[in-house]
Amino acid sequence: MYESLFRSPLKRVFVYGTLKRGQPNHELLTSSSNGYAKFIGIGKTLYKYPLVIASKYNIPFLLKQPGVGHQILGELYHVDSKMMDKLDELEKHPSFYVRTEEDIIMARDKKDVNIEKIGCVTKAWTYFLPKFKSNLLELPMYSSYTSEGPHGLKYAESQDRTANPEEIM
Repeated sequence: MYESLFRSPLKRVFVYGTLKRGQPNHELLTSSSNGYAKFIGIGKTLYKYPLVIASKYNIPFLLKQPGVGHQILGELYHVDSKMMDKLDELEKHPSFYVRTEEDIIMARDKKDVNIEKIGCVTKAWTYFLPKFKSNLLELPMYSSYTSEGPHGLKYAESQDRTANPEEIM
């Protein structure tokens, strides 16, 4: 396994939705058959973005609209190229989501931690929805996502977990 890490340098990824620990798609990150992934801490976007829940599947979408919404709380992972390919496949990068490197404030995983006071800014790959219908900006915006959240919009698991592009774009 370590030989493959030397051939494939690790990349840092920021996840904010169904890939987080305890969320419906987290098993993708924990399955070694998908490649290597290691949790390295919690993080928050340095800049504000709109995080909305939309489509008939109640999917969390991070919209590429800087300065609108909230700083987004999520998790940071080191992943190898094989895992990055699996994440790209899930997120349908680059045809649906687009992965870009963003500034993330990172801290080690602790409860009730003030990330801004103890964290450091790092770069991490983050999946955004770059093209979307403007009415998505009228939806409630969140700073953190959980499928079982008080919003009452539980993620709807299905064989085809992708939103219909006509609903979103």
